Amino acid sequence: MCGIFAYLNYRVPRTRKEIFDTLVKGLQRLEYRGYDSAGIAVDGTRKEGNGSICLFKKRGKVKALDEVLCKNDSIYLDAELDVHFGIAHTRWATHGEPSAVNSHPHRSDKNNEFVVIHNGIITNYKELRKYLNSKGYEFESDTDTEVIPKLIKYLYDNREHDFVSFSTLVERVIQQLEGAFALVFKSIHFPGEAIATRRGSPLLIGVRSKYELSRDQIPIQYNGDFIGGVQKKNFRNRVDSSTSLHSVCDRKAVEFYFASDASAIIEHTNKVVYLEDDDIAAVAEGKLSLHRVSRSAGEESARVIQTLQMELQQIMKGNFKAFMQKEIFEQPESVFNTMRGRICFDTNTVVLGGLKDHLKEIRRCRRLIIIGCGTSFHAGVATRQILEELTELPVMVELASDFLDRITPVFRDDVCFFISQSGETADTLMALRYCKDRGALTVGVTNTVGSSICRETDCGVHINAGPEIGVASTKAYTSQFVALIMFALMMSEDRLSLQKRRLEIISGLRQLPALIKQVLALDEHIKSIAEELYQQRSLLVMGRGYNYATCLEGALKIKEITYMHSEGILAGELKHGPLALIDKDMPVIMVVMRDACYTKCHNALQQVTARQGRPIIICCRDDPEITRCAYKNVELPQTVDCLQGILSVIPLQLLSFHLAVLRGYDVDCPRNLAKSVTVE
Repeated sequence: MCGIFAYLNYRVPRTRKEIFDTLVKGLQRLEYRGYDSAGIAVDGTRKEGNGSICLFKKRGKVKALDEVLCKNDSIYLDAELDVHFGIAHTRWATHGEPSAVNSHPHRSDKNNEFVVIHNGIITNYKELRKYLNSKGYEFESDTDTEVIPKLIKYLYDNREHDFVSFSTLVERVIQQLEGAFALVFKSIHFPGEAIATRRGSPLLIGVRSKYELSRDQIPIQYNGDFIGGVQKKNFRNRVDSSTSLHSVCDRKAVEFYFASDASAIIEHTNKVVYLEDDDIAAVAEGKLSLHRVSRSAGEESARVIQTLQMELQQIMKGNFKAFMQKEIFEQPESVFNTMRGRICFDTNTVVLGGLKDHLKEIRRCRRLIIIGCGTSFHAGVATRQILEELTELPVMVELASDFLDRITPVFRDDVCFFISQSGETADTLMALRYCKDRGALTVGVTNTVGSSICRETDCGVHINAGPEIGVASTKAYTSQFVALIMFALMMSEDRLSLQKRRLEIISGLRQLPALIKQVLALDEHIKSIAEELYQQRSLLVMGRGYNYATCLEGALKIKEITYMHSEGILAGELKHGPLALIDKDMPVIMVVMRDACYTKCHNALQQVTARQGRPIIICCRDDPEITRCAYKNVELPQTVDCLQGILSVIPLQLLSFHLAVLRGYDVDCPRNLAKSVTVE
């Protein structure tokens, strides 16, 4: 929901300007996570300011903060620092309206003794605030986050001994917090030290040295022991606390990058450590140490130094106007990457390596439950019909928030799929834990390696769609769609009665990237339709069967970035209420494809035109019976019925993009929304 970025240089000389530039650029990479205000905290930025912390906060986008820094004559930019720790944050408001005082970093007092940046929600902040008020601590903001720096100062002021470590203070703080958080702390009492921790919100640490370090030489310890590039099989939390770090740490210059997303780190380093819930990471004197709060005796834990496969050009816009547009046009490649190495078109076999070890257990299950939010939920709806057909199992598709509002029966012989682009969606994560507690086998379908859903599920599928920066999801939807289709094909591999159907679908998947390119070639035609619609206030999208999910997803895209009212309607329900909305002034988009619902959709089309409706029809090529009824039409290549939804959703993605541009809105950063919904 918010973007966290922090940078620590140890024995790597950097000017203040270089530090500011690094922090601001890191925030710009994360701006899709939140963009109503931004702020940074650095060591005293005046010539005489040593030993102090300065805050710079501004309402609006990161660019506004950057302009403040550039125009501030009091900042001594040329000072060179061998050791420095700076933190930065871009906000998506949950408590308190967007303003400079509500933006992060938040401080403990007017002297800025402790400052913190936070992604998440503290659910017991009212109780903590009331207690701290009673102890004389004054609050400046309306946020839940401000209780955190006030609480750590209270614990520091009331410490039993003169010395208490920074990590100990943070551990005591998070033991009092309820809710979800990723936190990074900075303090004048612990100069050059950084503390980071998380529970329920993502956080990772990148490491870069000016020397060529092997994966095993990166200075990191876990509860006193070393973690290299290979996970230790029988690693125990209970280790000798006297074990010291390798002396290489004392001789090497090193830089650390803390971020809520790998996209902010990749231009600096591809060596990262993903923190897990209740981890506390401390950096002091160039050494990174990790320990976990409230670990159980004998629990096995290890932290792996991972190498990111992402490349910098993947998160750059290139020649496109917006990330969303770029990601729409990347779909031939992203869909191909989802299938690559998993479908052998020569032998017509499908292997999902992440599920291979659990396939027997999955085949013995009594039902499949697919759980997601928003676009991920629609991917489940889009594939439910083919999953039921090929697995011959009952399939439930659930919105995670609604699933959690009920006492839903879940059994040990259920298999539960959790779909999330980020792998950090709060409601989906809580539904995952609910199902795990009841003994169900859990399967993750995500686009982010190392995410919470990846780590907490029993097995899973990485969709390999590549980084998705635009808030409105596009290529992740089509890759999730394909991943679930591949699962259905793998489940039906040994069923003779389904072989003809399987071969038809596999052949369709082989042609899919080329067909997507043909649909993308219709961009200018779709733009011309958008020019007729962009001043409308409402828009209906209708279809049924395999394309009902297309209508839901298309309507969601339109409302997300154009702020037009749009509604996805099941065409079979037209006479049960929605028909009352139809007249010559109501724009209607209808998806009518040559599939089992063709005749029924044609009947719905006749009802719309009989009431002076002027439908814009998305249909197959060379279908004069349908195009004769259309006010405008978008003709698509035809593919297998269960894959047609991948092609039919792309015109709606393009339409929403062009509508938003014509209405003058920021396509990548729609108001009130953020990319990764890590709070309820």
